[in-house]
Order: sequence, then structure tokens, then C-alpha cells
Amino acid sequence: MPEDVEMNDSAQTAPAAAPAAADAPVTAPALSTLQHLKEIASVIEAGSLTKEVRRISRAVRLTVALRRRLAARDVSAFLSFALPPSSDAFMRLSPLLPKEDGSEMDVDTAAPAAQVSIKHGLPEIEIYCYLLVLIFLIDHKKYDEAKACANASIARLKNLNRRTVDVLASRLYSYYSYAHELTNSLAEIRGTLLGLHRMATLHRDELGQETLLNLLLRNYLHYNLYDQAEKLRSKAPRFEAHSNQQFCRYLFYLGKIRTIQLEYTDAKESLLQAARKAPTAARGFRIQCNKWAIIVRLLLGEIPERTVFMQKGMKAALTPYFELTNAVRVGDLEHFKAVAEKFASTFSADRTSNLIVRLRHNVIRTGLRNISISYSRISLPDIAKKLRLDSENPVADAECIVAKAIRDGAVDATVDHANGWVVSKETGDVYSTNEPQAAFNSRIAFCLNMHNEAVKALRFPPNSHKEKESAEKRRERLQQEEELAKHMAEEDDDDF
Repeated sequence: MPEDVEMNDSAQTAPAAAPAAADAPVTAPALSTLQHLKEIASVIEAGSLTKEVRRISRAVRLTVALRRRLAARDVSAFLSFALPPSSDAFMRLSPLLPKEDGSEMDVDTAAPAAQVSIKHGLPEIEIYCYLLVLIFLIDHKKYDEAKACANASIARLKNLNRRTVDVLASRLYSYYSYAHELTNSLAEIRGTLLGLHRMATLHRDELGQETLLNLLLRNYLHYNLYDQAEKLRSKAPRFEAHSNQQFCRYLFYLGKIRTIQLEYTDAKESLLQAARKAPTAARGFRIQCNKWAIIVRLLLGEIPERTVFMQKGMKAALTPYFELTNAVRVGDLEHFKAVAEKFASTFSADRTSNLIVRLRHNVIRTGLRNISISYSRISLPDIAKKLRLDSENPVADAECIVAKAIRDGAVDATVDHANGWVVSKETGDVYSTNEPQAAFNSRIAFCLNMHNEAVKALRFPPNSHKEKESAEKRRERLQQEEELAKHMAEEDDDDF
């Protein structure tokens, strides 16, 4: 720390040097940032030489924590430190960084005594430089330069086949797609992403396959190509998830596809699982999952609990869907239309407008169910009036709606076509039906599924049943497990 250095330098004459220490210039934060980048590069070098992917993952997490402090002079100085001046990567990346006046450059006078040095020519260091510059350009909203940097990095990645590069490559794929999404050119990279996915499959890069599959699904869904997204998803190889973040994204995209394909039960399961597995810090992602899950539950005829809309940090974002749920619950068609018009811009931005249109039939069916419970016999014109049907022939429409509801089992009644009224049957004991059995079955299936996932998530040391570990080995194993849990928690918070 710079403060410790000042105290050590003036330890012998502390009273006399106190005013001078107070007037001394404060070391610029850029110095500490540059030193952190050099240490990250040394971690990547160690991971490359020892073939430990865990070290590369740690370097990526450290970079994500450092990204808010990055400045142009830090990135430029790090490129000069990590890359030879005559290398292609240095000549490509240096012009992309914004130029600063020489008077603003700082000298690293407070650097530690042990200088950090790395070996030039390592592909991992070169790819990390691409990733660092790309993150910096996106954070500073220089999207055209970021797009050029992303294209250059992908061209370089195509010539590499090293397992220690896979973690850096998966991040580069994400920022590559994000840079083109920010410049409204996602359609241009679809062929490149497919080629990269094929290359990752041939190289057995499962993390790359997982990332690229999600990027392709996002690309297709961005242009409403749901059929193509489903074909790709069904034919892509599946394996055990390596990243919780990518698995959550996959579940979210799968839920959206299933919703459009009218498979609401599977869609509800996928969306709720994605919202449950997502880290708490990923608030925006969880809000999107909850919005789609609410719509799907309404389409299934369910009414979400009020606690869903009152989650911490989500109340304001879910307010339109709360009012929509109230309209569907009451079965008031006029109220439903008013809510749909009031929040039309919100539903359009969330891409749920077409699902809101589907809800109209559910609103009518809910209103009809309430009418059948309230009246033992009611005429078709009164039903049309209470449902507020605004068609040319509301009585005929009401008759068709009632007949369809009776056929689907939503209403227990009969239609007297001769007299033009609907006769409701007496409500029986619900426990004499199969509804309690179906409810218990669904809850038991949910609990068993959660138990199976928890068992699969357990981690056991290799050959634990064959060898008896000593106390020292046990302490080392517990320490490694604590570090791994801490790194996984940091990754969950940083990756969304």
C-alpha cells in the first residue's frame, strides 16, 4: 500500500516528517490497476505452463472485479508490458485505444521491489490482451472499435487449439456476440458462430459448446426464428453443464421456445428453474425469467401468488404484470384491454405482446367460470353482456365460447339451445375428484426432481472409499473446497 511505504520511509523522523507526508502527492489509482494486471498476467502464465485451467478461470474473475477501474493508459501500458512491440496483436490493439496526453501519463514509482515479468509469445497472454481491450472498449461505449477488436480476436482464436485457452475463448465469444448486438449486426455473425460451435465440438471444448449454443439461441430468438432455434437445440450435443450461468441462460431460452410452441407446462418448469438457479446478484436476468413465468402460468390457468410480485428489487419491474394478473383473475375483459393498452410499450419491449393477445381467451373463460358459479341458469344474451363481447353477433359468440368451455372441462354446465340459456350443474365435493391426486403428484415429482439434482451436485474426492486420508490431507482438502466454493460464488456474482 502507498501509505505503508510513506510510513516506512519516515519511520526514524516521524514527528518532523509528518507535515511533509501529509503534503506528499497521492499515488494515482492507475498504478495499482496496472500492477494488478501484471499479476493477473503472471497467473495466466503459470496456468499455461502448468496446464491448470483453474488458474485461467481465476484470472478471468480477477479481471471482472477490476474492469470498473480500467483506464486507457492502464490498458496501453499493459499491452506494452505483455506483448512484443513488433507482434501482430500489439499492432492491431494499440490503435483501437483512445489516445491521451503525455502529461496525464503516470510513472510507476511506487511499484513493489519484486518486479513482475512474464514470458512473451504465450497464446493465453495474447488472447487475454484481446479480451481486456474488448471489455474496455465496450465499457466505454466505443462499439465500432469493439466490433473490430472482436473480429480480430475471433480470427486469432480459429488458429488455436489449447485447453488452457478455452476459458478465455468462451468469454471472448460472449463479448463478440454482445459487440455485434450493440451495433445491430447480429445476423452477420450467425455463420461464424455456427462455425465456431462446430470447431468447439471437434476440439471437445464443452465450455465453448455451451457458450456458443446459448449465443446461437439468443441470435435466433432476437429475430424471432423460433423454429430454427428449436432445430439447433434439439440436434446440438448435450452434456453435463460446466457453468451455472450458461445453464441458466439455456433454461431461459428453452422456456421461451416452449412458450411460443404452446408447450406451457415444460416452459413453466424451465423458466422457474432458471429463476431459481440464477444468482441473487443477477437481478435483471431473474426479472426476465419471472415475467415470462408469470405469463406462462396465466396461460395455464394458474394465478401466481402475490409474493412473486413483491420480491426484493422486482416490485417496480413486475407492476404491469401484477395488474395484468388482477385483470385475468377477475375475468374482466374491459379491464384486461385497458391494462394491455396502458403498458403496451412495456410488453413490446419485453417481447410478450403476442402472449398477451393469447390471454384474452383465458380472461373470457375465467369470467365464464365465475358466471357459472354465481348463476344456476342464465341466458346467452346475459352472458354476452356480462362478458362484454363487442363482436357483431355476441349471442352466437357467447354460445360458441360456452360450448368450447364445456367441452374442455372448464365449466360444468349444459347448453339449452331451444330456450337459449345455460344450466349449471351443482358443485360437487372436490375431494371426490382426481384433482387432489394430481396436485400431490405434481408436488411429489417436484421434490424428487430437486432431490436428484442435489445428489448429482454433490462432490466426492476421488477414491475416498479406498484410501483413508490423514488429518493433514483432510485439512488440505477442506481448504481447497472452501476456496472452490468462494471462487464459484464470486463467479456467480460477476458473470451475469
